[in-house]
Amino acid sequence: MSTLASSLPAERSRAWLTPLELGVLGAIWGASFLFMRVAAKDFGLFALVEVRLALGSLVLLPFLWKARAQFPLRLWPKLALIGAINSATPFLLFAWGAERAPAGIGAIANAMTVLFTALVGFLFFGEKIGRTRALALLVGFAGVVVLASGKTSGANIGGAVAAGATASFLYGIGINLVRRHLTGLPPAAVASATLGTSALLTLPFALSQWPAHAIPATSWLSAGMLGVLCTGAAFVFYYRLIARIGASRASTVTYLIPVFGVAWAWLLLGEPLTPTMAISGALILGSVALSQRARQ
Repeated sequence: MSTLASSLPAERSRAWLTPLELGVLGAIWGASFLFMRVAAKDFGLFALVEVRLALGSLVLLPFLWKARAQFPLRLWPKLALIGAINSATPFLLFAWGAERAPAGIGAIANAMTVLFTALVGFLFFGEKIGRTRALALLVGFAGVVVLASGKTSGANIGGAVAAGATASFLYGIGINLVRRHLTGLPPAAVASATLGTSALLTLPFALSQWPAHAIPATSWLSAGMLGVLCTGAAFVFYYRLIARIGASRASTVTYLIPVFGVAWAWLLLGEPLTPTMAISGALILGSVALSQRARQ
């Protein structure tokens, strides 16, 4: 009886802790698009992504060092390839889009990652997709088309939407590759390794295109937050959540990232929320919800 009574407060604590942590993680990842929007114009693509990759890898380095015996030399080419697909190239695409469109555009496009993960599994790895998921994919793609057709302050944002959708598709490929080739390795250590190898791959381009002008303190702060908070610390946070509540429940943070991405951009940068963004966001998030239901 006493054991049951003592377990009740812990259960109540977990009941409110999980939504709180999911909200905090959604707010952090949503803010990454704000930080990219602020810093991209001063750093340029490669320099900003290099800072993000290097800082994120360093934050996670203790996990890699602890598990270093599980990372033999023959594994590193595979880690470098997955890092290029799952980190370096998507980060570059999102940063490119951040120079050309409001931060909320990238955040909304990022929600397609869940759907693209299912699509890549179906196309290349023989996973069943089912009618419900197929419908979810069609609805999600319709949302991307609606988003790409819109304009913000008179400017066409189709290129930024295409970049964000391509980045999300690469995330889908990367997630499938990690599942099949890196299962059993500590996730935070894998993240450090893939981010670190991506930083090395990006370094020559970053050095050759490093800005000649002085970079404002605001952009340095944004780049630092992007690497330390939105990449390194967020991964630690995410893997802790997965360990406690499971990957399926933890993945519901996908619903929150576009909401926070648009909200931060509106609150802190004064960027508008257009009807096109609202409609496309509803379509994409609705499709993700439909896809998640099909998984259960």
